[in-house]
Amino acid sequence: MARDSCLARVTAGVAVGGAVGGAVGAVYGTYEAIRYKVPGLLKIRYIGQTTLGSAAIFGLFLGAGSLIHCGKSY
Repeated sequence: MARDSCLARVTAGVAVGGAVGGAVGAVYGTYEAIRYKVPGLLKIRYIGQTTLGSAAIFGLFLGAGSLIHCGKSY
């Protein structure tokens, strides 16, 4: 594999973005579920949806940013 290839950079960007987005989504989803008094087991569903949604979006954008910076050499 080439040293620091473009695919490796994009993959790392998506992975880091997914991890950070998932953590932020879990905290935000928990806050929203408590704030709006989501009943019973729907809290778990709501938190899960928020976590996965923010992880996917943040991973997408960080991966796209990595892809944009892939061709630049500093």
